[in-house]
Amino acid sequence: MGSLFPPPRRFTRAWALALGIPFLLGLAALTLTPSRVEQAMPNLLDLVLHAAHRLGWASLDFTRLEILANILVFVPIGILAFILLPRRVWPLALLVGPLLSLGIETAQRVALPHRAPTVTDVVANSTGALVGVIFAVLCTLLFAARPSQQPPSRLEPS
Repeated sequence: MGSLFPPPRRFTRAWALALGIPFLLGLAALTLTPSRVEQAMPNLLDLVLHAAHRLGWASLDFTRLEILANILVFVPIGILAFILLPRRVWPLALLVGPLLSLGIETAQRVALPHRAPTVTDVVANSTGALVGVIFAVLCTLLFAARPSQQPPSRLEPS
């Protein structure tokens, strides 16, 4: 039984792993350490908010910035899940983001008392992963090489 999507090229999977492993390690460091981002990098957050306000996005506050960041950080999770899972089970890519987010928030709740696990984080992270899967699906439909229906004939008729 064929899949709606062609499988990714070996080169694509290799790049996904090469970029995905450091990304996932960074995500773990960002989410599973005792210090929060606003404590570790307060000047960066101030710079981002100041720049957004100068560009006319006056309604952006820390809470909205955190939600936006949670969405953006999980977009690669959805892309990686779609690329790395076998095509016959590609819908499982839709569950990877929410499950990973639930795991992170649970770990924060159980083992990191200074962190603040929230349902909002799970929803934002899941949204980002969903956007990533949709992006990967669209790119696959638009750009992936499809095997031709019939192999080209190398013999010319005489």
